[in-house]
Amino acid sequence: MMIAPIEQKIKGIAMNLVYLSPHFPHHYYQFCQNLKQLGANVLGIGDARYEDLDPAVKDALTEYYRMKDMHDYDQLVRACGYYTHRYGKIDRFESLNEYWLTTEARIRDDFNLTGVRGDDVNVIKRKSLMKGRFQSIGIPVAAGRVVSTAEEARGLIKITGYPVVAKPDAGVGALDTFRLDNEADLDAFFSDKPAGDYIMEEFVQGTIVSFDGLTDANGNLVFYTSHRFSQGIMETVNQARHIHYTSLREIPPVLDKAGRRCVSAFDVRERFFHIEFFETTPGNYVALEVNMRPPGGFTTDMFNFACDIDVYRLWAQVMITGSAKIDYQRKYHCSYASRKNRYNYRYSHDEVMKKYGLFMVQVASVPGVFSSALGDFGYIFRSPDPNRIQEIINFIHDTN
Repeated sequence: MMIAPIEQKIKGIAMNLVYLSPHFPHHYYQFCQNLKQLGANVLGIGDARYEDLDPAVKDALTEYYRMKDMHDYDQLVRACGYYTHRYGKIDRFESLNEYWLTTEARIRDDFNLTGVRGDDVNVIKRKSLMKGRFQSIGIPVAAGRVVSTAEEARGLIKITGYPVVAKPDAGVGALDTFRLDNEADLDAFFSDKPAGDYIMEEFVQGTIVSFDGLTDANGNLVFYTSHRFSQGIMETVNQARHIHYTSLREIPPVLDKAGRRCVSAFDVRERFFHIEFFETTPGNYVALEVNMRPPGGFTTDMFNFACDIDVYRLWAQVMITGSAKIDYQRKYHCSYASRKNRYNYRYSHDEVMKKYGLFMVQVASVPGVFSSALGDFGYIFRSPDPNRIQEIINFIHDTN
């Protein structure tokens, strides 16, 4: 079902980019907005009613096609066929959402489009294959393998010992991820194991750090940075904890080198990337996983606040021209700190804003679908001084 076409004559030759689910997450409309401003036809496909779309999303699109079921591939092909008939050949198909990675690849195969294709998708979706790619370039990984039975798991645990982490081999985020500390946990996991392949790994003790950025069509880094996390998403979700994470102004040389090698090894082109490592001791890193998408939450906004840039426009330039040139500095440490309704915080929101409002760049309620990982409310703030950042985090998270 096609909704609200733009009745105008299409002049000249413009890039035709189909954007899947342009309303989610909400702030990603800025990717579409910048594409349209640079002259592209931004052709949205989603399951929301057109009248329910935020005005900013509507304004960012050239046209919108509503599907009843986003998982109906035949319906999706028909939507792309409609756009091909109306605008000419589709040039790109994107969503910037890990959930649709396989769907994107399938459409690119069927319409012969640039980007991650079906033959490429498993190594950036399946954690077991990621592990092999990391090892091929000499980056340490946690010991582990795909297991189907408790007996297979015990064979691994004889080598690693407890605790271990069980997670979907092709999972998204920390959904259905479990820490198992003993035999009782292992038996309970296999008695009610979720469907799908599971990888089991030794539990690695360390601080999670990331190497994040955007590449051009030749795999060159357009922008990159790094973040340090208070704990993993698994602990945040499973233990209902609040979280904070902060961008670094200076990336440790060993992490910089490892991140660059991963970008090259995974052949990241015209894409964002979010590569996670455990820092087990200062300067020693164990690869966790790679994600070929922007980092989650509001991190793209944090890119901008930390460096005074517009990463949404950079991505649009890469899509249209294959490259983007920018001189930037990491002027600030930019931090996200969440609050969860389950905690009784010592200081009210008004007290936080009165004391640290000058450092705040964004405050927002978090949509329910993200609240298990990002809290019910989030603060984004910046300062060139890491001590000030930690002071603000402590104030926000102080509980009675």
